[in-house]
Amino acid sequence: MRRCRRSRRKLKKRWRGRKLGYAAIAAVCFAVAVAAGWTSPALEIDNDVYDFMLRRSAYQDNALRQPESQAVIVAIDEPSLNTLGGMRKIRTILAEGLERIAQAQPRTVAIDVILADPGDPKEDARLADALRANHNLVLPADVAGDRWEEPIAAFRAAAAAIGHVSPQAPGQPSDGVVRRLPLELVVQHKRYWALALQAFRLDRGASFILESPQDLQVGAEVIPAPAGGESRPMLIAYTQSPPPEIPLLKLLRDPAALARIRGKAVFFGITALSAARDRAYTPLGDSISGLEVHGYAFQTLQRAMFRRDASNLANVELCAVIAALAVLAFALFSGWRAYLLGVLVLAGAHAAPFVLFGHGTVFPLVGPAAAAWLTVAAAASYQHFAVRGQLVKSEAATARYRQAMHFVTHEMKTPLTAIQGSSELIGRYNLNDDKRKQMAGMINQESKRLARMIETFLNVERLSEGEMQLKREVFPAALLVASCVERVKPLAESKRIGILVAHTTDCEIDGDRELMEYALYNLLNNAVKYSPPETQVTVEGRCAGDRLRISITDQGIGMDEKELKNIFRKFYRTKRAEQTGEAGTGIGLSIVEQIVAHHAGKIEVNSSPGKGSCFTMVLPAKMNSVRNPGSREEAPVRRPS
Repeated sequence: MRRCRRSRRKLKKRWRGRKLGYAAIAAVCFAVAVAAGWTSPALEIDNDVYDFMLRRSAYQDNALRQPESQAVIVAIDEPSLNTLGGMRKIRTILAEGLERIAQAQPRTVAIDVILADPGDPKEDARLADALRANHNLVLPADVAGDRWEEPIAAFRAAAAAIGHVSPQAPGQPSDGVVRRLPLELVVQHKRYWALALQAFRLDRGASFILESPQDLQVGAEVIPAPAGGESRPMLIAYTQSPPPEIPLLKLLRDPAALARIRGKAVFFGITALSAARDRAYTPLGDSISGLEVHGYAFQTLQRAMFRRDASNLANVELCAVIAALAVLAFALFSGWRAYLLGVLVLAGAHAAPFVLFGHGTVFPLVGPAAAAWLTVAAAASYQHFAVRGQLVKSEAATARYRQAMHFVTHEMKTPLTAIQGSSELIGRYNLNDDKRKQMAGMINQESKRLARMIETFLNVERLSEGEMQLKREVFPAALLVASCVERVKPLAESKRIGILVAHTTDCEIDGDRELMEYALYNLLNNAVKYSPPETQVTVEGRCAGDRLRISITDQGIGMDEKELKNIFRKFYRTKRAEQTGEAGTGIGLSIVEQIVAHHAGKIEVNSSPGKGSCFTMVLPAKMNSVRNPGSREEAPVRRPS
């Protein structure tokens, strides 16, 4: 049960680490995607995608047979302009056209010819009379630099409203394609509504336009046009069936043409290429005049074919959702399932703007698509390299642990065999007292050996999980050294290895004496075990300030730099150690390092192949005020002859 709980804690800790990694990926990719979505190249791509979606929508709108357009364009086209006298006769042409239009009694008349300067008095007088003959008349105003060009007073008096004819807000970047019409423009603190909007207001019989931060309301119609800067942009719904257009020449010469404008909203102006200065392109690829732009805008208002631009906040939220979904696909799943979900997220990110466009909301494509691609690529890479790397490490550690367990179980067979054999001999045969004592001593010795093996592995587990509690006590470092040297003497004498205590110290250690004895004894035992016969192991303890340094130097097999980097890993043994034939599990140094670390210390190692090693424990310590008898320098242990 304890091992299961530890495993669960490990899994939770590992999952927390992965969650942080995936969260960092989502945050970084989300931020990069949002920033990329606001760059100029991204805006160009988004405009191209919008044009594509609008073209598809235009064909669908045409197939659905929208209501008949209530806007009619009376165009001063090239033939009409040339036949009626050209631009020098433009006011006479306007007067003649307005006189003819008044006969049909349209609901609204909107003119897109700037009348800001006085002309020939006779022409101006005739034009003024023609203007007054038309009810619900909207005259144009335009922006010239930083000022308004407005109709002169004689003409203005006949107008029910003034509307601007600019196809876009001044100073705004444009690629020549008119997608949105600014429904209001403010120049020098003076505001005008768009010509099409004023015509729509008069057509609906509304006396004013009700404003809110997000919408405009004309009568019962709510128009999505959020306030921003100095304009309220409205997306124009271009279709394959534009407002019908009647050349002025035909209107003047064909009485039947009058019936086509009766009761309609008439947009009257110049469309001739030689005279129109406000040409624009539509997302459908057509080149049209500003007059036709306002005709399309009126048709959009009349049919309520509104689409909203998604707010910046909504765009950011969509990018965040896509990044989160992409990360979750790889955080919760692996292998082909994760990649399949990643592909679905990519497909959804690309399809979302198209689906939302069909529901009246225009989202950019670059931001969500970038969020999907970046996050899927980063999360997939993280899973492949980081998570799989952790898995490989975990599998390697498991393999090492399994090998060590095989080794330990093999090692345990020796004392168990001795215990079983001795106990069987005692029980089966009538042995003399000396033989019985010998057998009992062997059983006791092998039992202790087996207990030490078990204790070692338990210590590894307890230290790894941080469950080993330190028993705090203050004890002299000299007694620690003396005790461990005494314990290792039998092994040293059996291999004819001398142990020299070169120097001891008056320092005291505040810590767990049992664990420190285990650590120091393990280092001494390794030094003796891996040293050849007829050599010497030197033990030295010195105090420098508040630090105690206990060094064990041998003349053994030594290690190279690569081996030094791995010696404190669990179950790691150097090739030279394995070649000596000495038994070992490779966990002793791992325990030693953890014991020293739990005492706020560290281990320093210096070693060279074939020249021996020096292990130094550096521990916090304090000077002993009374010299301890056990701190004297001890005579070297003599090698047996």
